[in-house]
Amino acid sequence: MERDSRIRQAAEMPDTILIVDDDELNRAVLDNIFSSEYSIEEAENGKIGMEKLIDHPEKICAVLLDVVMPVMDGIEVLKKLNERGLTDQIPVFLITAESGDHTLKEAYSLGVMDVILKPVVPYVVQRRINSVIELFRARKRLGNKVAQQQTEIYQQAQQIIELNMGMIEALSTAIEFRSGESGSHVRRIHDITEYMLEHTRLGEGLSQEEIQHIAIAAIMHDVGKIAIPDAILNKPGRLTPEEFEVMKTHTLQGAELLEKIPQMKNHKAFRYAYDIARHHHERWDGRGYPDGLREDEISVWAQIVSLADVYDALISKRVYKEAYQVEEALEMIQTGKCGVFNPRLLECFLQVEKQLRNLYQDMADSGLKQ
Repeated sequence: MERDSRIRQAAEMPDTILIVDDDELNRAVLDNIFSSEYSIEEAENGKIGMEKLIDHPEKICAVLLDVVMPVMDGIEVLKKLNERGLTDQIPVFLITAESGDHTLKEAYSLGVMDVILKPVVPYVVQRRINSVIELFRARKRLGNKVAQQQTEIYQQAQQIIELNMGMIEALSTAIEFRSGESGSHVRRIHDITEYMLEHTRLGEGLSQEEIQHIAIAAIMHDVGKIAIPDAILNKPGRLTPEEFEVMKTHTLQGAELLEKIPQMKNHKAFRYAYDIARHHHERWDGRGYPDGLREDEISVWAQIVSLADVYDALISKRVYKEAYQVEEALEMIQTGKCGVFNPRLLECFLQVEKQLRNLYQDMADSGLKQ
């Protein structure tokens, strides 16, 4: 496998030297020096050389460039290569009879790798140019390896994210099954929360990444129910005041549970998950629990999950009730029969409610009535 990789990398390396010189004899001399190791391209002036280089930069491993040429001279070619950033990618050698300080200084300032004076000494020019070509190839191999490793690290990170997401969904779904409800409830809460943040003004100021973290956090809103006794959690009838007080503790139990999971605390969704688990039963009028928060003391994401939870509970069949018709459920939400909500939240919710119904893929399983 490693040998195959090396062969593939070698095949991908540029293997052509471009000789740009108006003197046919000079081109022939350089061709004779390098043709046994490299493919050779020739250009009789800077303009033709530039065109060849721009057409296929990926196959050129070095440019041997004369200074004094018609149409476009070597310094002008260097300037254009420098502007395009090509002198960082392809080594350029000035092979010239010009030895003036000004020419040399300008050439080096434009990114030329070396200046070789004519007449050339074959074994010297061959050694100097081969060494630099190999250096550039080694740098490219290293760059390719680093890019490959970065891709692998990214893929591994994505797998970890997906695994974490799967574990979060599995835990939350298990709790829903324990309470006798469909496991799709947590997925719908996720989707409703995400949709409202993406398609209403409630999501203003939030990045797409933040919205995704909030939607993931919404899945864990009822994680504290794991601490509620089955006799209360699955009771088909109305809870007694004492039982309801026990049920209310799932908000605190959920927040406490999330705090005790080290991996969760390091997740970017943690602060949203903690807030939602603790505060998704707070009310706009301050009569919710556990902290009696009111109005904008309640975060917008906790408010959205609260409404999403009520909406889904009303239009879905539960162990203690049949599903309400959608219009009846909306009337109950708007008139305060199922809690008191932020008027702005209700306005945004009603704007997209018909689209939210489309999130319910399996009407029979959800008990949704049209």
